[in-house]
Amino acid sequence: MAAKPIYLDYNASAPVKPAVLRVVVEAMEQGGNPSSVHGFGRKARRHLEDARAAVAEMAGAAPEDVIFTASGTEANHLALLGSSRKRLLVSATEHDSVLQAAAEAMRVPVDRNGVLDLCALDAALAADPTPALLSVMLANNETGVIQPIAAIVEIARRHGALVHCDAAQAPGRIGFSFRDLGVDLMTLSAHKMGGPLGAAALILRPGVSLASLLKGGGQERGLRAGTENAAAIAGFGAAADLVHEDLARATEIRAQRDRLEALCLAAEPSAVVAGAGADRLPNTACLARPGMISETQVMALDLAGFAVSAGAACSSGKVRRSAVLDAMGLQEIAAHAIRVSLGWTTQPDDITRFAEAWSGFRPRSKATSMALATV
Repeated sequence: MAAKPIYLDYNASAPVKPAVLRVVVEAMEQGGNPSSVHGFGRKARRHLEDARAAVAEMAGAAPEDVIFTASGTEANHLALLGSSRKRLLVSATEHDSVLQAAAEAMRVPVDRNGVLDLCALDAALAADPTPALLSVMLANNETGVIQPIAAIVEIARRHGALVHCDAAQAPGRIGFSFRDLGVDLMTLSAHKMGGPLGAAALILRPGVSLASLLKGGGQERGLRAGTENAAAIAGFGAAADLVHEDLARATEIRAQRDRLEALCLAAEPSAVVAGAGADRLPNTACLARPGMISETQVMALDLAGFAVSAGAACSSGKVRRSAVLDAMGLQEIAAHAIRVSLGWTTQPDDITRFAEAWSGFRPRSKATSMALATV
């Protein structure tokens, strides 16, 4: 009997938790439009507002400051394009949904560990008095590197800039609070924390104004027209209620991640862990193996029963060289890295089996690897 496949791609999307699935099914069976005034609509609205309260509590915000969207990408676009700020700055290692929403934005460099260059940020903001908005993610989706958001906010405040923070990778992995971080806007996404696809949120600090990108309805305080996905949002709330379970396992998950890296580095001393010198999410390992391109590793691991990613999993199934590692000055390994991310189903034996499989691969020539990647 073939061994059960092992899922190690939580930063792409975490498996939906059983309790969350039950809530989603219940909401779908109930039906109703949250904007309708009859009983079905009121029940759907109740699901929506209960979820809003749960997400707000989990994130350290007020319910009235939570705006539901259909994805983290939409939330990021609303934050950047809905802002009245004429000048945009982004960290060089942001998610594509930020980089492409603000294609003309100034990119603030990071060091070789992926941490934002605070001196460069200070100089960039000082060089131009135009009211600015800065977007910096709390934790990187590829490397897990955590940014010093409090220090970044302090610099931004000194120059009158607003700060948007994509915190999609944080819930259940590290403790955080919208209020304590001091940011002006924050993005969250249900499917990164064991919730369903199709529900996300943008949290706004009171007093921050945005223009809606979608017109045609007054939903979500007039900031996001369109009927809310009540069932998915209900699941988002259920997942937010369960974040404490993942946080309770964070130390255990970190130990498993560290063991995975140690086993792989012992078997292949030329391998590199990107961002290892910085504070990282406890569940994330970005592992580069010179001599084997990313596509080959992902395909070989898939055939061996392991689900991992190379770079961000937001490119319609494409595997490409990591722009994040390029921005970190790690061009020599950017085409050879995979991301392994752990979560609530991960067991110690999964780590042992992964390390054995990954260590057993033999490097091929670049030409052979590229040929295999096209098959």
